[in-house]
Amino acid sequence: MPETHDEDLDDDLDVAAFTAALENFNRFYIRLPALEKLPFTTLSVLDTLAHGDGPMRLTELAGTEQISQPGITQLVTRLERDGLVERRPDPDDGRAVRVHITAAGREIGRSRHADRTRHLVPLVARLSAEDRQAIARALPALTRLADLGRGRA
Repeated sequence: MPETHDEDLDDDLDVAAFTAALENFNRFYIRLPALEKLPFTTLSVLDTLAHGDGPMRLTELAGTEQISQPGITQLVTRLERDGLVERRPDPDDGRAVRVHITAAGREIGRSRHADRTRHLVPLVARLSAEDRQAIARALPALTRLADLGRGRA
């Protein structure tokens, strides 16, 4: 597939405006009040493990989370101590371990999702029917875009 540049999409989508809208929404969304008060990196690691392709090596997690190897090792040690993840031997390499999310780690994700949904429901209710329908129509494309970004073609 040929590389597509922003100017090639002008008829369909202003990618710069789309990026700005996503950034604006994300600034609001990531700051929604939550019952679970955890650092962003902690939540990101749990989300990666919960919604990724399964358990991961520390080096893979360091890459996806864009933090150093020592940083991810310390974080995983804390998460393991708190019962949110566990390390198990890598079946493909006896010298390595894979990090698995626990039921308690998954529950944090479910709890945050429920909290965010509770906060968004009254805001979405204030949108016009047309705005709500536009968002609903965009959901499959946004899901596909996220899958492409994660390398899931």
